[in-house]
Amino acid sequence: MRIDIIIVYTPRYRMGHEMNFVPPITGIHLAALTPHDHVVRVIHQQVQPIPDETSADLVAISFFSGFAPEAYRIARHFKKQGKTVVMGGPHVTFSPEEALAYCDAVVIGEAESVWENLLADAEQGVLQRCYIGRPNELSQIPTPRYDLLEPSFVIPRVIQATRGCPFTCTFCSVPVINPGYRTRPIEAVLKDIEYDAFPHWWQRKVAWFWDDNLTIDRGYIKDLLKSMIPLNKWWLTQASIDIAKDRELLELMQASGCIGVFLGIESFGEESLKEANKLHNKIKNYRASIKALHQHGIAVMAGFIAGFDGDSTKSIVEISDRLMEIGIDVPFLSILTPYKGTALYDRLAEENRILEERGWEFYNGYNVSFQPEGMQPGQLLEAHRRLWKRTFAFPNVMKRLIRHVPTLRAGSTLLTLAMNSFYGLKAWRGNTPLDIASLEGKRRGIITQDEILGEK
Repeated sequence: MRIDIIIVYTPRYRMGHEMNFVPPITGIHLAALTPHDHVVRVIHQQVQPIPDETSADLVAISFFSGFAPEAYRIARHFKKQGKTVVMGGPHVTFSPEEALAYCDAVVIGEAESVWENLLADAEQGVLQRCYIGRPNELSQIPTPRYDLLEPSFVIPRVIQATRGCPFTCTFCSVPVINPGYRTRPIEAVLKDIEYDAFPHWWQRKVAWFWDDNLTIDRGYIKDLLKSMIPLNKWWLTQASIDIAKDRELLELMQASGCIGVFLGIESFGEESLKEANKLHNKIKNYRASIKALHQHGIAVMAGFIAGFDGDSTKSIVEISDRLMEIGIDVPFLSILTPYKGTALYDRLAEENRILEERGWEFYNGYNVSFQPEGMQPGQLLEAHRRLWKRTFAFPNVMKRLIRHVPTLRAGSTLLTLAMNSFYGLKAWRGNTPLDIASLEGKRRGIITQDEILGEK
């Protein structure tokens, strides 16, 4: 068969992206799992338009909740051409019946255990409606099909060494989608890191770990990092802030080429951290933890969320000053989003605070899909936009670029420069996160859930 794997994306900024840093791993991972007697193509809608027509026999579509209306539009389009369409991903896992209204089959959960069976059934014309993936050991996961990536991604080498996270943050669905905590054989991970068929030096130099929490298993990660030292690479990952207390781990991260770590800091409010079930984050330790990473030459990327019940419009805007105070190099600023499958969604639904009139297009991390506590949805959106503009205003961008240059390694400095320039340029151009409810949102071609339902 000929297979198209489509990774759906809809714009989240008013003018789109000036550059695309890193691809999702899903498409090239599924392609690597596809038997060699099939011909497979991977299409990332973020960097490549979906073709009107395809010679593929089967179209596989993966998407997050915020992109669901667009995914359903694509599915309907290819179904009209007589193509077999299957869907999977986080949204489908928690809304399989909804997705089945637009496609022939869905995959719930992790796809590794069912992908070959699904393809065989499709080829023989006996496709089932639902395939339930079971969590498997990661020993058989092959190297992703980097050769199928579009050339516009800045850092194409995405790697997964572990899967899952032991923490149960209320806004996160990872513990449900990827239960347990599993590790790949170190030899397999090293093989991915050693893949070097990329055109540019920085693409051959940098590896981006697509892990939810790479450093949980201390014995495993330390053995992996020791094995990575001779490879002389730069690498980035996501971890929890407690790594700052493990000096041996920090030294191995430095020796093996770590240039950046993403930390889910989320909030400066004790009640908000309690609401998020993120009690392992200690506000009084933020500055010292970040300093410890800087002392090992590692840049700190950090996520902050606006919209917890303890937040006010004033406290949200003030996040900009506080993240500067603790020394964050690259901030990521989102709005609390109650994705299905999370404890947050269940709580807000029970409290009748989900805004049912707002479709899945609002579930993209930059828009409001629930009734906040103590403010109106529009006030939360406006506070977030003020925070975003203030954080990426030119003076703050420049401060982040110059203050830690003496301590950061070369790769960390380049990372800080690239990502701050990326967001700073957006702020300078007025390329702010898109307000889905606005008339501009409609003009930008955002497909809404109501429009999809109206065409059925």
